[in-house]
Amino acid sequence: MDTMSRRAILKTGLWGTALAALPAVTTRVGVAAAGSSPPAPVVETTAGKIRGVVHDGVQIYRGIPYAASTAGPNRFLPPRKTEPWTGIRDAFQNGHASPQNSPAPGAIGWGLRGNAPQGEDCLALNVFSAEVARNNADGADNARRRRPVMMWIHGGGYTYGSGGSLGYDGANLARSGEVVVVCINHRLNIVGHLYLGGAGAEFADSGNAGMLDIVAALEWVRDNIARFGGDPGNVTIFGQSGGGGKVSTLLAMPSARGLFHKAIVQSGSTLKQMSRDEAQRTTEKIAAQLGLKPTQVRELQQVPVAKLLAAIGAASGVRLGPVVDGRALPRDPFDPDAPDVSAEVPMIIGTTETEGSYFAPPELLSLDEAAVRSRLQERLGSDGSRIFDLFRRSRPNATPSEIYFTISAFPSNAHIQADRKAAKGRAPAFLYQIRWRTPVEGGRRLSPHCIEIPFAMRNHWQLPEMVGTGPELQPLADRVSGAWIAFARTGNPSHAGIPKWPAYTTAARSAMHINNEWALVNDPDREERIALAPLPRLPMF
Repeated sequence: MDTMSRRAILKTGLWGTALAALPAVTTRVGVAAAGSSPPAPVVETTAGKIRGVVHDGVQIYRGIPYAASTAGPNRFLPPRKTEPWTGIRDAFQNGHASPQNSPAPGAIGWGLRGNAPQGEDCLALNVFSAEVARNNADGADNARRRRPVMMWIHGGGYTYGSGGSLGYDGANLARSGEVVVVCINHRLNIVGHLYLGGAGAEFADSGNAGMLDIVAALEWVRDNIARFGGDPGNVTIFGQSGGGGKVSTLLAMPSARGLFHKAIVQSGSTLKQMSRDEAQRTTEKIAAQLGLKPTQVRELQQVPVAKLLAAIGAASGVRLGPVVDGRALPRDPFDPDAPDVSAEVPMIIGTTETEGSYFAPPELLSLDEAAVRSRLQERLGSDGSRIFDLFRRSRPNATPSEIYFTISAFPSNAHIQADRKAAKGRAPAFLYQIRWRTPVEGGRRLSPHCIEIPFAMRNHWQLPEMVGTGPELQPLADRVSGAWIAFARTGNPSHAGIPKWPAYTTAARSAMHINNEWALVNDPDREERIALAPLPRLPMF
């Protein structure tokens, strides 16, 4: 997608969706076609040899299969090992994205697919490394120089998205030479989360097939990443929005235990997932749309993908995502407490200050005070005006819309997740909030959902539609990505460019406020938090 197309997205008012809408293989992102870049060293993986490209000091391998195609008789089943190949396989292009529907034009997520091809043969990943192991048959000669691994899990809920999107490209983060970056695709929506447990033991894991794909990708990392210069004993999983929800869920999955060692949840703290009963109701509705019974799995495996996707849109009140099935996911991720299976895993947890402004229709971004008070009265009754006045006193320069979207962010699941993680007392959690304001008019100068990704991934200069341009961007990217890299390396995000960042405790409730200047604040917004605690969660729209 060219620059003018990007600016067209900006004008819709849904500028944030451009982050994942753009394909990764563009000259602007610095990933040239194989014909215009020198070849990267051939790497021998457990399934066969692959050849990538080198661009601007980064060795890039795209579309590496980490498991077999999930089409036909493999549909709805856990991932299976990929078939080995002979010779050298070119790893020049992104793999398929999972089959998915585009959200309706004008809805959040519109255009998220970009132009990535889709298909059920979608279990593929990209690797970005500044230097692969010289003796990459086993990586032994590089053991002292292995770098921490950061595996990015894309957003889009459990419904859409692709790890090959522009904003998620790992080349700039890997160019630091301090980490090896892996970006993955996995099954989504109906092919990743249709619960068919009632059809027999063979399909008991179907509700979590997409999550088991991620486990398979982590197993691939364990078995292969040393050959790319990475340390399989130091793997950090990180993701934003739905990706943060997937990270939260992996922390409660026994099959993922030991495959990663640190976790970063960006605006996706997830406490609970679907019950089997809820998932079964969704399955019954979708099966009815297809004229089948929920137990007719063999027939469901033969339904064309387009027809499956159409059935999602036609069925009302359906939700597809991970299922607390007593097997792959034996319990809710962070309810009623943090899971024991990942108690030793350090975490970074955080949000942006005005998350909801990303999702808002344009008219809600320019509300006056009377309109905000009216909306709060509808949603909070007689407490609405009191709450508005409370937030107004502590934010005298904020616009009414900004106050509204700040209120809608309370209470935060990130705080609850941090509380429950800290209560375990076996590994630290570090809490943050992004308070940097985008200068882009489409963002209404707020701190919306997704705004930290260009800085964490060092892709800020490629996405002026999200973050604008200016001299403050590079220092901010250095600090944010530096904190993420420091955490991946040591388990603590503190580094020379930021204030000391202590672990969260339920007593101090400290959070790092991230802006052009960083500030550690103990129990931020305490008065507002206490005032809102007994009230119902505010629906934004």
